[in-house]
Amino acid sequence: MTTTPRTDIPAPPRAPEDGPSARPAPHDLLPVADARRTRAAAWELLRPDRAAALRAAALLVAATAIGLLTQPLIGRVVDLVADRRPAHDVLLTAGLVALVALAQGVATMLGLALLGRLGETALARLRERFVRRALALPADRLERAGAGDLTARVTTDVARVSEAVGSALPELVRSGLTIVLTLGALLLLDWRFLLAALLAAPVQILTARWYVRKAVPLYAAQRVADGAQQQQLLETLGGADTVRAHRLEAAHTEQIARRSRAAVALSLRGTRLVLGFYGRLHIAEYIGLVAVLYAGFVLVRADAVSIGTATAAALYFHNLFGPVNAALVLLDDAQSALAGLARLVGVTDLAGAPAAGPGGGGDAAGPGETVLRAEGVGHRYGTGSPVLADVSLTLRRGEHVALVGASGAGKSTLARIVAGVQDPTDGTVTRVAARPGAGPAAVLVSQELHVFAGPLADDLRLARPDADDAALHAALAAVGALDWARELPDGLGTVVGDGGHALDAVRAQQLALARLVLADPAVAVLDEATAEAGSAGARVLERSARRALHGRTALIVAHRLTQAVTADRVVVLERGRVVESGPHAVLAHAGGRYAELWAAWSGERPAREP
Repeated sequence: MTTTPRTDIPAPPRAPEDGPSARPAPHDLLPVADARRTRAAAWELLRPDRAAALRAAALLVAATAIGLLTQPLIGRVVDLVADRRPAHDVLLTAGLVALVALAQGVATMLGLALLGRLGETALARLRERFVRRALALPADRLERAGAGDLTARVTTDVARVSEAVGSALPELVRSGLTIVLTLGALLLLDWRFLLAALLAAPVQILTARWYVRKAVPLYAAQRVADGAQQQQLLETLGGADTVRAHRLEAAHTEQIARRSRAAVALSLRGTRLVLGFYGRLHIAEYIGLVAVLYAGFVLVRADAVSIGTATAAALYFHNLFGPVNAALVLLDDAQSALAGLARLVGVTDLAGAPAAGPGGGGDAAGPGETVLRAEGVGHRYGTGSPVLADVSLTLRRGEHVALVGASGAGKSTLARIVAGVQDPTDGTVTRVAARPGAGPAAVLVSQELHVFAGPLADDLRLARPDADDAALHAALAAVGALDWARELPDGLGTVVGDGGHALDAVRAQQLALARLVLADPAVAVLDEATAEAGSAGARVLERSARRALHGRTALIVAHRLTQAVTADRVVVLERGRVVESGPHAVLAHAGGRYAELWAAWSGERPAREP
């Protein structure tokens, strides 16, 4: 079995016609990693750049150590003035202070630049893993979670982590180094200064613990509320026509308002939490400063230290205000970023669609040989009733099979399983490559239209990145789209999609079919790929589909039975089970379910078996 790429990724995803509603219940949301797994994932992201991290740490330690020379030099100036020393001695010391500031600035700049590059590299790895895993997740899993949850993670959570990596992380590292080295400098001046400074520590530690205990669940709840709010907005806007048709504007407005109020209430709780956090920090500052000044007064009066040394100690402690407050305040950003990181890691740790899929792969198939075999396939969405039950299906090389049945029979679900977009809950699907070096095992083209923003050539090359312009022209010609593509303002270079040249439903679907031609799969799966166009457009798309499928093995979910007439074989689904299989000419006169469908479609009276 092989991984199956799609040529028409929908945005946002919806439940298939035979599946349940995509509205998520709380237990359907995508998972969130626990604290231990989040820390392990952060280390995994940073581990490839350990050497760069050490260099950044060394530069920042050097910068901080150099900066700590400032306070003793200022204390020296105080002693020189108190001893009425010559002015040139004071100027020489002041010059040393300027040199220290310059050296500290250079080392800090280099260290922060290196640390920033390290953080952005790790963040890029996280984004790539997240997108790769999200695209590999079974479609029904994403639909159960809802577009809002995934959208909130890929926007709000990524933004939070990005902000933390770009600003909070460098500042937190620098603040931590400053605190540690400053406390060491106080110890060198006199151990009693260190004890005085540490009187502020209990208040600061209790404040930090109080904040973390309340912030972690609060920010996690905020993320869930944001996701629910976005989900409601997406559902309402996506179904705006239906909402208006059924006069549901007031009800949906109230639902949006209710979820918005919940998000705002959590945000206000966060604001009150931060205000209480700052108030406790100010109390700690006053306690420590009074203690250091009193210690200096006592030690100077006892001739244990000079006035300059006491001045340096007071400046050291005052210098701690910024780093300590920054470190503790950055807990706000850190907790928010960790909550976002946990939600991203929860997705990256999810098991995606396996590379080989259930049932394993096989050798290359020759003409007329089996290229796909589904055996005992069953599927259900969540805890609902089975959508498919004990379905077996075989596709042979070059064969076109039409899948027909009433709405809700399970056609779309079976098509997605055959294409490898969705894994069955029961049974196996075995796909065999058409030939060595050929395209993917299966590609799905559905009625869900999406034109990717960018040049038309880039949109086509999603299916085959190494395709040259000649191959792109050939693919467009194969589906009857070359003429209109050449008439675009810049030809293949014309920007299409959001913000670009608009393509109607017919042209958008022809683009998806051209990507199918470029991908050159062993099995092409068309899930009502001509259903979005009107009558005239459907005829154009049917011709395009026939040309795209020429010489290929294909499974076609037929919403027009004319597609079944031209197929080599027709498979009829009824309530998730295969009830008939055979050529159209036979089934149309067999008096079974297909005969009824054909009679309803064509206006003929169904034949009855004697």
